[in-house]
Amino acid sequence: MLEKEKIDRINELSRKKKAGTLSADEKIEQEKLRKEYLKSFRSHMKNTIERTTILDPNGRDVTPDKIKRARKKHQ
Repeated sequence: MLEKEKIDRINELSRKKKAGTLSADEKIEQEKLRKEYLKSFRSHMKNTIERTTILDPNGRDVTPDKIKRARKKHQ
C-alpha cells in the first residue's frame, strides 16, 4: 500500500481544494498522488481476489475459472 506520508498529503491537498486554496502546482501533485494511490489499491485488490477461494454451502470449490487461471499464472 501507499506510504502513510503520501496518504496524509493526499488528504491535506483534498482539504485545501475544499477550502479553495489549492495552487496549480498542488493540483498537479494531487492528481499524481491519486493515480499512484489507485494503482496501488488496484494491485492489492487484484492480489486479494486471486488468492480467494469461493466455496458453496456444501464446501465445494466454486471459484470462477478466470480467477483459477490467474492464480496459476502467478505461481
